[in-house]
Amino acid sequence: MARRSGDCMKCLVIFAVVSALVVCGPALYWKFNKGFVGSTSRNSVCPPCNCDCPPPVSLLEIAPGLANLSVTDCGGDDPELKQEMEKQFVDLLTEELKLQEAVADEHSRHMNVTLAEAKRVASQYQKEAEKCNAATEICESARERAEALLIKERKVTALWEKRARLSGWEGE
Repeated sequence: MARRSGDCMKCLVIFAVVSALVVCGPALYWKFNKGFVGSTSRNSVCPPCNCDCPPPVSLLEIAPGLANLSVTDCGGDDPELKQEMEKQFVDLLTEELKLQEAVADEHSRHMNVTLAEAKRVASQYQKEAEKCNAATEICESARERAEALLIKERKVTALWEKRARLSGWEGE
């Protein structure tokens, strides 16, 4: 098993070296043949180029009408097309205004529904508050009556206790 992995490793190393030579070989070949940058001995096979080429022809010279084309100028001279484009623009503006009106109406309707719901809930809370106030008043009056009865009962109890002591009762 160790021998197989060693053989496999050798194959991989050989493959890597061959791949590197194939990729870098042509560049190194030309460097060695022409010399390195900065070396004094240049073996140049070709003489320096002497070009007397005319300047490239511009697009304006080929077709002068193409330079002024733009999308906004398209059909600017045609009155029927201009009228149709204006109709479409007016239609688009009309549709936009209708959409904005629909949104405003929906917003207004939603606001009215919310306001009505808030009024209903406020009315319900007001009724609950009135019930609570009435119950509080009833409880308060009942407490006052109970307190008055308790004071009266204590007086009666004190009177009976006084009479019992006069009769010889010694208490607990």
